Amino acid sequence: MNTIFRKSMLSVAGLAFAGGVFAGPIAAHANPVDTKPVAVAVQASKPQGDQSHIGLNDEQTANAKAIIAATKKAGLPERAAVISIATSLQESKLENLGHLGDMNDHDSLGLFQQRPSSGWGTPEQITNPEYSTTAFLKGLKQVDGWQDMPLTDAAQTVQVSAYPDAYAQWEQQATDLVTQHWNS
Repeated sequence: MNTIFRKSMLSVAGLAFAGGVFAGPIAAHANPVDTKPVAVAVQASKPQGDQSHIGLNDEQTANAKAIIAATKKAGLPERAAVISIATSLQESKLENLGHLGDMNDHDSLGLFQQRPSSGWGTPEQITNPEYSTTAFLKGLKQVDGWQDMPLTDAAQTVQVSAYPDAYAQWEQQATDLVTQHWNS
């Protein structure tokens, strides 16, 4: 999928989402003002569905920290890091995957299983954690309202996965990782 088509799809998805939000009953979306601890700000809402969790080795933890560092460098909030880490947990289990031969999903590489043929970058760029995170975040920033939408919707709008709901299962672990490493 070329970059122009991908951006067009992101725009259409953003408009469709915005249309659904504004067309729905306003009262259903109204939230009373309430004060919550700062740590809750990392998670926009209660994680959707059953949550998965995997033990991480040193490389996976380093990749989570690299995603957090790239998010901070981009000047984005903790929520962007949560979405990014959850996406990477789904796509690669936080492993920086190179070419997997017959097991590869097309030409997908790196932490986010991004494809050179879809305009994400060269194989060398995509397998660089800072570059791949920055590329993901660039797509995320193009999604209107990403900060307030369910994690799986934000991730899916950027990734355009065949399994759009799969990202949700990693929200709690991603939140925990960001909470643990954001200030370290």
